[in-house]
Amino acid sequence: MSKTIFITGASTGLGRATALLFAQKGWKVIATMRQPENETELSQNSQITLLPLDVTNPAQIQEAYEKATAQGDVDVVFNNAGYGLAGPLEGISDEQIQRQLNTNLLGVMRVTKTFVPYFRQRGTGLFITTTSIGGFIALPLNSIYHATKWALEGWSESMAFELNKFGIGIKTVSPGGIRTDFASRSLDRGMHEAYQPFVEKVMSVFANPERQKNWSSAEQIAEVVYEAATDGKDTLRYVAGNDAKAYYAQRQQVGDENFRKAIEQMFFGN
Repeated sequence: MSKTIFITGASTGLGRATALLFAQKGWKVIATMRQPENETELSQNSQITLLPLDVTNPAQIQEAYEKATAQGDVDVVFNNAGYGLAGPLEGISDEQIQRQLNTNLLGVMRVTKTFVPYFRQRGTGLFITTTSIGGFIALPLNSIYHATKWALEGWSESMAFELNKFGIGIKTVSPGGIRTDFASRSLDRGMHEAYQPFVEKVMSVFANPERQKNWSSAEQIAEVVYEAATDGKDTLRYVAGNDAKAYYAQRQQVGDENFRKAIEQMFFGN
């Protein structure tokens, strides 16, 4: 009997790649996105059902949940909706901060909370959340984004204690760089003139093609999501991608302070 995965943020990038991979593996996929009417490829796949969902809209979360569970059992919820916010804190508006927290953090919490009673009553179920290697390390000019991703890691670790008692799993997939249009499509920016030289230095490092050589494709990260969904292991964190694994290993090896100094050196030299 085929299983079903419910995916948020499935219109592009990792969400889309995951929807296609699970469908290929014989799963039923409920792919949610803000504007499903614009979708052409996923809608042609008989294994995939599209539903409208903006994770900042609690009423729409409830509606999507009801439609999804009415179609049959949901086995996995993949919290993937999110975007980046870059720039110095001084140059970021309160509205931008609230939107980032509302989508990346509160959206995950809302969707999860909606499905918890359903999984609890069934005595089974799994939540997987896209965090980021940016949930373990911090890079310059991404403070609000990092705040959401570090928060998701801590939240997930705590949630595991209460969910596991009911047979419910919770896992995080923490990618490094993904070769998608995330930087242009899913990135909001703030700017402040006092930080201009600082911003230019940071952006020149981020834009270096050498950095992107170790990045993963969305399809490669989707394979890690599939592994997390099917390996049956009581593992909380799946660090995904060669660059993410290298960062994670380096931080563990040299310690927090030395790692932070190495990041400083990478972006600003002496």
